[in-house]
Amino acid sequence: MAHHRRAELLSDRAALRTRMAAWRESHQIVALVPTMGALHEGHLSLVRLIAARADRLLVSIFVNPAQFTPSEDFSAYPRTLEADREKLGATVDAIYCPPVADIYPADFVTSISLEGPATTGLEDRFRPTHFKGVATVVAKLFLQTTPHLAVFGEKDFQQLCVIRQMVRDLELPVNVVAAPTIREADGLALSSRNVYLSEGERAAAPLIYHTLTQCAERLRQGDEANLVLAEGVAILEKSGFSVDYLEWRQADTLQPATTIEQPSRLLVAARIGVTRLIDNIAV
Repeated sequence: MAHHRRAELLSDRAALRTRMAAWRESHQIVALVPTMGALHEGHLSLVRLIAARADRLLVSIFVNPAQFTPSEDFSAYPRTLEADREKLGATVDAIYCPPVADIYPADFVTSISLEGPATTGLEDRFRPTHFKGVATVVAKLFLQTTPHLAVFGEKDFQQLCVIRQMVRDLELPVNVVAAPTIREADGLALSSRNVYLSEGERAAAPLIYHTLTQCAERLRQGDEANLVLAEGVAILEKSGFSVDYLEWRQADTLQPATTIEQPSRLLVAARIGVTRLIDNIAV
């Protein structure tokens, strides 16, 4: 029976360095897809998007404890390395899955301090340490893996803005590529957290995307923004969502948007049952 090729597993820095050095010496363009595992079609779309622009693909899988708040689902977050490796098949060259102690040794005390898009009252209002955890681990992964390109999904839009800003400010030699959100046929954005939805919640969940599209349409028609957003929140709450925010923001700084002439984004976070879902679309 023929075995299909699977990505090489790299779990320590020495193996990672050897591999990276070999790729760089042969002048190959290396792309990194940073993930927390529990891979789904959304992640695979990132891999496919960047594959066209790189010679070598590295996927990192690291469930980062620093980006979960104490009340969040760090221990429950799905960990499915073998299934992830199977899904990636031969499309990626290697999977880097470092142990927590390698990323955060006992004496680790440094973190990246953020302002700008990280402090605009969206995710940061509800998960105050989240982006510090994300930025610190992403900077460390960039330094460990030395990729030419790294790809991030637009689904976590504030995260994408934060990472772009960090790369620009610190002049990290990585080109950040944004990948569009992948959706189920009914509009629900793919997320590893969707597995937590009950049947009834799953049936209600697409309303998030439909509400975003309706609000965007009304903003484009020139309706008054505060009214549009308030009505959007009301629609979601009537269907059993508890809305953390529904906001219209500039696409680069995430400051409040005032005109559809400039690129802008509608962003939402809402809870249904125990699950918190986020989404966003361009206006």
